[in-house]
Amino acid sequence: MLNQSRVFPTLSPTRYPRFVMDQVLKLNQGGCPPTETTAVNDKEVWEVPQNIGELTVSKLLVHPIKSCRGTSLSGVRYTPEGLENDRKWCIITADTHTILTAREIASMVLISPRIEYDETSPYGGKLVVSFPPESECHSFEVALSPTPDVVSQWELVDDCTMFKVVEVDGYICQALHPASSSPSEVLSKYFGRPVHLVMKGPKRRACFQTQTFPNLDASAVYQDGFPLLVASDESLEKVGDEVNRWASGEVDGETIGGIDDLWKTSRVPIERFRPNVVFHGAGVPFVEDMIKELVISSSRDTPENGIPINLVSKCTRCLLPNVDPLAGVRDKAVPYKVLMKFRRGMDPAKPGKACFGCNGVPKGSGVIRVGDFVHVREWAGPGGV
Repeated sequence: MLNQSRVFPTLSPTRYPRFVMDQVLKLNQGGCPPTETTAVNDKEVWEVPQNIGELTVSKLLVHPIKSCRGTSLSGVRYTPEGLENDRKWCIITADTHTILTAREIASMVLISPRIEYDETSPYGGKLVVSFPPESECHSFEVALSPTPDVVSQWELVDDCTMFKVVEVDGYICQALHPASSSPSEVLSKYFGRPVHLVMKGPKRRACFQTQTFPNLDASAVYQDGFPLLVASDESLEKVGDEVNRWASGEVDGETIGGIDDLWKTSRVPIERFRPNVVFHGAGVPFVEDMIKELVISSSRDTPENGIPINLVSKCTRCLLPNVDPLAGVRDKAVPYKVLMKFRRGMDPAKPGKACFGCNGVPKGSGVIRVGDFVHVREWAGPGGV
């Protein structure tokens, strides 16, 4: 098998090597299928390219406050740290400064942040945060991009803790209108404990290096690990098919405990996985696993100077996708237990975890719009990223 650190020759953006199809066909077997190679100009390259469909962006999702409701957009700017305003804010406990997520508090997904741009505002607009009516919590507003003189009046917390080990800084937000209740007061009522809304501070938060990118130099804000999460509609369809199959009875003599009958026909919405960029057109699932570098452009032709986005690793999943984004209730089985049946062991760094989607790192700034074309610049080796 070839060394995966090798830089492979760029393939046509609408073709992919045989091992991608092999990987898809052997989803339930795990591991890396054997791959044939040949020599071209003294370099080993993958044989027998297969045609796939034209890839286009089908959905863009921004989640302004970590673990709260996301927003579907038709277009959005991005930087090396992700989509504009994605996970720019988070909610922390007032005592330990622990970053709260819907992994522990499912009802967080019912909090609705909404960005309202205003070119006449010195802050570029505002973030409006609203709550379900039954909570009896009033909405509040904070500055979208507060000026230095405003931020200087906000307390900077330098030990916001994620996963008990990662420390990130953040400013405790104050209400846009001083006469109204503070974000801390409103959110503390909703959570039933003292908490704060914080906006990412100035300290750079470095991303972890990955097996595919051992020298990765990237940063993020309050995302779990990396600036972007990329997935495909075909992968979601495959998950939905597997959920329906397992809910309908035994599969190879096995059953999944706790799976509700409603999943015999219901489909899993992409919002459960909280991706940023969703694309469509491959014709087969999990092609994103095999992409090392892509470019998104409004042109059908591959741009020569487009901003590359590296897919640096598969995204290993926790129980958060089990939370219904509309009800704020965590399912006992779906999709986590189903993913563990056929997507476990795809990431060699975390073989005990199931994967869906891939973590991305933009190498510059630009704009992505629904309908844009996704061009593959470089494919990963066997096993994917």
